[in-house]
Amino acid sequence: MSEYLEIMKADEIKDGQMKAFSVRGHEILVARVGDQFFAANNRCPHMGGKLAEGKLEGTVVTCPNHASQFDLKDGHVIRWTDWSGVVSAVAKLVRRPRAIITYPVKVEGDRVLVDV
Repeated sequence: MSEYLEIMKADEIKDGQMKAFSVRGHEILVARVGDQFFAANNRCPHMGGKLAEGKLEGTVVTCPNHASQFDLKDGHVIRWTDWSGVVSAVAKLVRRPRAIITYPVKVEGDRVLVDV
């Protein structure tokens, strides 16, 4: 069952910015890209880095720890790490690539609501 909760006001972050929120035991990342808002789990599934402390380019968030990249539209993995060669192969065996969890977002007036 859906339960949208107000996370923030739309003007709290500007285009190209991200912010972390704690909501009912979930650490949520909210990003603004133009007039659209995206929400996802703030923890990188690779090694637990805080994604809101990373870099946002369009809808792609890059983890500050090992440069894993995810698309906030659906959470899919773009790059698991910035490692290469044997190190990358071993890393994928130890921790297989996993998407981030994304959450539905809607905007009502100036309120940003997320279904957690």
